[in-house]
Amino acid sequence: MEYLIFLVSMAALIKGADYVIDESERIALHYNISHFVIGATIVALGTSLPEMAASVFASLNGKSDLAVSNVIGSTIFNIALVLGVVFIITKNMAPKRDMFAEDSAWALFPILVFLVIGFDGEISRWEGFIYILMMGAYLLFLTNHADALAGEIDEELTSEVFDWKRTGLWLGVGFVMVVVGANFTVESASTIARNFGVSEWLIGLFLIALGTSLPELVVSVQAAKKGNADMIIGNIIGSNVANFTVVLGAAAIVSPLSVDFTANAFDIMTALIVTVMMVFIAANKLYNRSSGIVLLLMLALVLGNSFQAL
Repeated sequence: MEYLIFLVSMAALIKGADYVIDESERIALHYNISHFVIGATIVALGTSLPEMAASVFASLNGKSDLAVSNVIGSTIFNIALVLGVVFIITKNMAPKRDMFAEDSAWALFPILVFLVIGFDGEISRWEGFIYILMMGAYLLFLTNHADALAGEIDEELTSEVFDWKRTGLWLGVGFVMVVVGANFTVESASTIARNFGVSEWLIGLFLIALGTSLPELVVSVQAAKKGNADMIIGNIIGSNVANFTVVLGAAAIVSPLSVDFTANAFDIMTALIVTVMMVFIAANKLYNRSSGIVLLLMLALVLGNSFQAL
C-alpha cells in the first residue's frame, strides 16, 4: 500500500507543480510581463518546486537525510541522467550561448558553498538565508543576461483568453497537490525505507530525487526535439542553482539540517564530479554522444555503489 501511496503522491506533486507553473505564466502574460522574466523566475523556480516541497516537508518532520539527499540526488540525476539522455538523442547540438564563460561559476559555486557550510555537520538557519540571497543574486545575474532562458515559455498560453476564475481555481488546485503530494511522498518514502531496512538517505537520493527530476527531463527532451540547446543546458544549470539555494535554503530555514559527510561522502563527491564534468563539457563544447555515455556511466556507478550499501 505504501508503494501505491508513494507513486500517487509523487505524481500529484509533479502534476501540481505543472499547474502552478502554467497558471503563473498565464497571470504574468496577462500583465504583460516579459517572457524572459517569466522564464527566469516562474519556469526556473517552478521546475524545482517538487524538490522544494519534498525537502521542506522532510525538514519539518526532522528528516534531514531525506531533505539533503533529495538535493544531492537531483543534482546527479539532472546532469548524469538528463544531460546524458539529451546528448545521446540529439545530433549536432551547438548552443549559441558560451555556457562556460557565462554560467560555469553558477554551476559550481552553489555546491562548493554546500561543501564549506555543511562540513561542520549542519546547515543552520542563517546559512539557509545565505542560500536564499544567493538565489536572488542568480536572478539578478539572469536579468543582465537576457538571452539565458529565452524561449522557455509555452507560446500557446499567449493566445488564450485570460480567465481569473479558471486560473485561480487551477492555481489553488496545483498548490494543494504540491503540498499534499509532498507530505505523503516524504511519509511513504520513510515507511518504505524502514520496511526495506535501508537509510532515508538512499530513498531520498533515488526514489524522491528521480521523481522530482522528471520535470527537468521532460523540459529538456522537448527542447532537444526543437533543437534548443541553450534551453537544455540553461534549464539544468538553473535547476541545480535553485536546488541548492532555494530548496536547501528553505529546508534549512524551516529547521537546521544535519549533514553526515563521512557516511555519504561518495554521493556528495559524485554530485561535485558530475558538476565539474558538465563545466568541462561546456568549456570544450563536447555536446555529443560520447559525453552522454560517460555521464550515464557515472550514474551507473552511483547506482552500483548504493546497491552495495543495501
